[in-house]
Amino acid sequence: MITEGLLQLVDLKKRSDIHYARKIWHMSGVFFMFLMYVYLPPAVSMTVLAVAWFLFVPFDFARQRSPRLNDFAVHAFKPIMRQSEVKKLAGTTFLLSGVLIVDILFPREVVALTLLFLAFADPIASYFGILYGKDKIFGHKSIQGFMAAFFVCAALTLAYLLYHNYLTDRVIVVSLLAGLVGAFAELIPVGKLDDNLTLPLMSAVGLSILFYFFGFFANVG
Repeated sequence: MITEGLLQLVDLKKRSDIHYARKIWHMSGVFFMFLMYVYLPPAVSMTVLAVAWFLFVPFDFARQRSPRLNDFAVHAFKPIMRQSEVKKLAGTTFLLSGVLIVDILFPREVVALTLLFLAFADPIASYFGILYGKDKIFGHKSIQGFMAAFFVCAALTLAYLLYHNYLTDRVIVVSLLAGLVGAFAELIPVGKLDDNLTLPLMSAVGLSILFYFFGFFANVG
């Protein structure tokens, strides 16, 4: 069984650490999901995502019941694993679950933008929150992290809409509002649920409402 001594031995990062390797892994991994979702046929991208879910999530549950398997996982995923994940499910389980649900339930444009929010807003907000987040709002969440998430999500929305020539007559307003959607999705805690699950779900719901209000789906449909 993994003890405190073993935790010190493997030297896992804490949530309060910047953890560059984890952020790079998160951004590159989710951005790859975005590219796969955009450029592969829908059936293929969904199949790949489902396979990834069935390979990782049952393993993550199983290691909670097997000290030996857990010990293997801790050492194998040491560069990207947190101390808090030793005795509970990894963030990847919640991330894959959130992305899979969003992929099933929401329109393609919403899913694509949600993946961009998840890829970049969450790790960048965390980075600024850890370095400069003196004004706390919810737990470890800060105004500085919220503002970072807002600017990232607004910029991503602006770039996405302009690239696809969507809503060009009101692109600034929509982008700023989408920035608020992503920032609040990153900020607001939902019980004790992991934000890798709540961020994509809340972003997708918020973007769907926003795009419906501005007639986005009528123009692209």
